[in-house]
Amino acid sequence: MTIPAPVPTDRPLVVAMLGWATLSRQADEGSGYNLNASELALGLARLGHVVYYLGSGLRYNVRPMPYIREIKPWHGVRCHELVNSPNLSPSAINIANVRAERHCPTTTRLVLRWLNQIDARIVHVHSLEGLSLDLIAAVEASGRPVVVTTHNYWYVCPQVDLLHREHEVCLDYEGGRRCAHCLEAPNPTVRRMKRRLGQAAQRLAGPAIASHARQVASAWTRRHRTEPVPDDALRFLGYDNGAIQAAQDAEGPQSHYNIRARADELPRTAPVLPADTNDRVLANGDLHLRVLNEYGKRRHDGIAALNAASLVTPPSNFLGQVHEAMGLRPEKRRTVRLGQPHFDRMHRAAMALPGYDQTPWTPNDQRPLRLAFFGTVRPNKGLRVLADAITLLPDEIRRRCAFHIRAAGGDWAFRKFLSGYPQVQFAGAYDLIQRCASVVEYDIGLLPHIWMENSPLVLLEHLHAGKLVIASNLGGPPEWIIQREGQTNGLLFPSGHAAEMARCITRLVTGQTPIPSPRAIHEITPGLTSYPRHVQEVQSIYHELIDARDAASGMIHKALEPA
Repeated sequence: MTIPAPVPTDRPLVVAMLGWATLSRQADEGSGYNLNASELALGLARLGHVVYYLGSGLRYNVRPMPYIREIKPWHGVRCHELVNSPNLSPSAINIANVRAERHCPTTTRLVLRWLNQIDARIVHVHSLEGLSLDLIAAVEASGRPVVVTTHNYWYVCPQVDLLHREHEVCLDYEGGRRCAHCLEAPNPTVRRMKRRLGQAAQRLAGPAIASHARQVASAWTRRHRTEPVPDDALRFLGYDNGAIQAAQDAEGPQSHYNIRARADELPRTAPVLPADTNDRVLANGDLHLRVLNEYGKRRHDGIAALNAASLVTPPSNFLGQVHEAMGLRPEKRRTVRLGQPHFDRMHRAAMALPGYDQTPWTPNDQRPLRLAFFGTVRPNKGLRVLADAITLLPDEIRRRCAFHIRAAGGDWAFRKFLSGYPQVQFAGAYDLIQRCASVVEYDIGLLPHIWMENSPLVLLEHLHAGKLVIASNLGGPPEWIIQREGQTNGLLFPSGHAAEMARCITRLVTGQTPIPSPRAIHEITPGLTSYPRHVQEVQSIYHELIDARDAASGMIHKALEPA
């Protein structure tokens, strides 16, 4: 069977994409934002467009001034990087560099010169981290339309997630004063110098020696990691069920394997937020207009930058509404749902299941209900909420569950914290190949985030896989979770509320909420978009904006012609 090639465009464009991460690393650097940007770049290139990419804020050397250099192309995408940028990427380590982030004429001139050299017709900004907010207006003034896809809240929040100290939703940034004490602020000059010297040393040593040094350091860390010796009550009981039950009745489930996590190893317990937090965020427009320091000015400049763009394309309505509450003009916004090749693979895998038209689990089944978490150990992903929810489940409910946790970033503390519960399996980090293969591994998706998620890829993965989702009601996810004709594709709980998450799990285990078939999940879920449709929608936006710009330019020239 020959797979049909995509129909090439009859109007090829030179497209310039801007971001901070290395495009070829996809989700390994920049997470979901870079995965979306990279797959979109590949899709546009396959349609016949000439796609250039510029990354910024990661590469440094001993040369004093910033400059742009071309690097190895990636599957037809011409890749470049801005070296020695005054602004570091990612944004969290640049938080003390707010003035350069607002206005940096040096890098703005460099980017404009680069756009002229490649003869770009349109610019698509996926991230301005490593650049400055004044760039968008400067590109628009050069005659090129600018599309900005807001993958997060960077334009109004240097921490990116609108989380104060990466722990609680920031409902009032206090005119910018709260930003000054949000994160530890490394000296940007010192950090740039460390990168210059470190990356220069790596180039001199070569990648093989640098990689070996990292492996030795990692092995040393593992050898010197001190762990308590297990001293559980079951150690000398073998598998005598009566004695084991008596020990667990006396000491609780933790006696299964008694390795304790230190309090400082885990993220703090997340604050429980009211169910109407989304509405509160949108209602705080007046608070977001206050300007009391440089961070307040940065937020003002961020909204001005978005208003200077031709179009802002958030992947969720909620993200767009938040920026509108902070001053984005409504006519500048258009929601563009995300599509990814691995979404389509998971969707096809679900459709190919023998049980596509059947519920995956009922309380009468002998096997446990399989619930899966995919993400990282970063506090905003809410793994601590899930861990607390597991401990709060009644024992008779927990025994009917199997929790499958894949969390990148070092999950050792969570493994210890949940070591007393044999129903919990940790499998470490994952990649897209494994993620696509996971469709047959679980029944329910878990999304316990504690920040105002935009259009989380993991939520869309679960839904494309035909899985019912238990999710925090914060941010964009409620747009996809609906009820129709007595069926639902998900259960929502207040952010940070581990007890409510445990109740959602209980509802599924007891059958209070029946689990729909994968086909039913696909049919009732709004906004699921295929990868080809997503690429074609973005392409149509490019042509629409260029046509409008050309028409306006023609009208101006005609008006200036002598009578």
